[in-house]
This record gives sequence, C-alpha cells and structure tokens, in this order.
Amino acid sequence: MFRIFLRVVDCSNFTRAADTLGVPRSTVSSAVIELEKKVGARLIHRTTRRVSATHDGKAFYVRCQRLIADVEETENLFRQAGAKPTGKIRINVPGRIGRLVIAPALPDFLKTYPDIDIDMGVTDRAVDLVEDNVDCVLRVGTLGDSGLIARPIGKLPLINVASPAYLAQFGTPETAEDLERHWAVNYASPSTGRVEDWEWMEDGGVRSLHVRGRVTVNNAEASIACCLSGLGLIQIPAYDVQQHIETGELVEVMPHQRAEPMPMALLYLHRQHLSRRLQVFADWLEALLKLKLMTYPDRPV
Repeated sequence: MFRIFLRVVDCSNFTRAADTLGVPRSTVSSAVIELEKKVGARLIHRTTRRVSATHDGKAFYVRCQRLIADVEETENLFRQAGAKPTGKIRINVPGRIGRLVIAPALPDFLKTYPDIDIDMGVTDRAVDLVEDNVDCVLRVGTLGDSGLIARPIGKLPLINVASPAYLAQFGTPETAEDLERHWAVNYASPSTGRVEDWEWMEDGGVRSLHVRGRVTVNNAEASIACCLSGLGLIQIPAYDVQQHIETGELVEVMPHQRAEPMPMALLYLHRQHLSRRLQVFADWLEALLKLKLMTYPDRPV
C-alpha cells in the first residue's frame, strides 16, 4: 500500500502509476483510498487531469520513503554479501556540474549498478530536501546551519581569467592593486541579488575589492560568455573554463592571488536513513568530483 502511494505521487497520475506497477487502475485507487482512511487524512489532491500530494501527503510521502528504505536495508542484511543495491536515488546538483561532469559519467555508474535508477534534478537554486523530495543534494560554498548531515567532498579551485582580446586592449593585471584600472564581469547571487566582490588570499587571510563592471550576470554560463566576448575579468571554478584555457580562448591572470577554494558537500536528511544505494552513489560521486573538479594545478611558487 505504501509503495502504491509513492508511485502515485511520483507519476502524478493513477493510470500511469497502475501501468508501471502492472496492476489495474482500480487497485491503485482503492489502495490510496484505504490508506487515507487508515491515517485519517487526505493525502492526494485529485483532478480530472492529474493528482498531487496534499500538505499532509507530502509529509507522509517522506515518512513512507524512509520506512521503505529501512525495510530494504533490513532485507539486505540477509542477502548474500555480493548482492548489488537496488532502487531509485533522487539527487539535486548544480547546473554546470550536472551537465558537464555528472551526466557524461552516469553511463559507467549505471552499468556498474544496473538495478539503480537516478532521478537527477539540475538547478542552481537552494533545494529543500523534504519539500522537493530529494535524497541528497550537492552544494558548493559555505554551508549554513540547516540541521542536515553534511559529507565534505573537497574544495573547488577558483581562478582568475580573461580573454586575449580583453588583455590586448587593457593589459594584463599582475596584482590586485592593478584591478583599479580594469573591468570585471560582475556576478550577482541568484538568491540574494548581491554583487560579489573580487576576492583573493593574502598573508593567510581573505581580502576583497569591488571591481568596476559594466555588465552584471547571475549565472556561470553568462559570466563565461561575457568574458569570452572581452567584457572583463571573472573569477570562476577552474573546471568551468578548463577547455577554454586549453584552446587559448581564455587566459589565467594573477595566479598568485586566487580566491579561496570553495567547499563542496553532499547533504542528507538523516544518516540512519542512508540506504546502501545512496552510499555507493555518494562514494562514486565523491571520487568523480575529486578527479574532474579538484585537479587544477596549485598556485605557482
């Protein structure tokens, strides 16, 4: 009954849920009605076109997921040691990391674990694990006090880059003091709208400076595009522009004065509900990110 309810919410449709479960639609509908009677609350909004979880239904959905995960883990205790994990993993990752790094590598993971399915959300906005029904999220940057379990992954190197056309017109900055004579493609936080200052490490601490700019953007792709067009300097995760540097479209500047690397972490709701399939995925993802994102050369001596 719990699994039927989960499938109805996932499919947003009784008929589709029945088809995926291989049972009559009437069986699915009856199971949900019976479940609502047992818990004493309306769990599903029903319309002629689709269904969705009510406020109580969303909370119940999360509890059902945890319950089923616990059952699966208990069953795994009695399976042979070599048995592979099964089930669906719901994750959410930043846009460019999802598109450029994780998605191209997923075929290898799915080949290794053919009984695991991945539901991957790709967004740069903050995600609520409960409201958005996500098992774990990958976050870049300093974490707030969210009450979530955090698994540190490592730190993401940041570098300063510009296009050859920009450098030909304005010269190459050598130190942060030179930035007063330069332009930046400014970056505004998509959540707060605050324009980020230019930062660099010096004498063991972080220093910052506002660099003038005629263009302000709120995502990495726009920042890179403007930089390629010669509109100014940017600070960017190294992996984001590695290909452009290799082709000569962008050039690193001020390598001795990079910003502090950004921490990365996987966040979960509760450690005790970390299923085996999520554990193997987290291990795979950590190894992938360390290989693809954190291997940029250190600052020159």
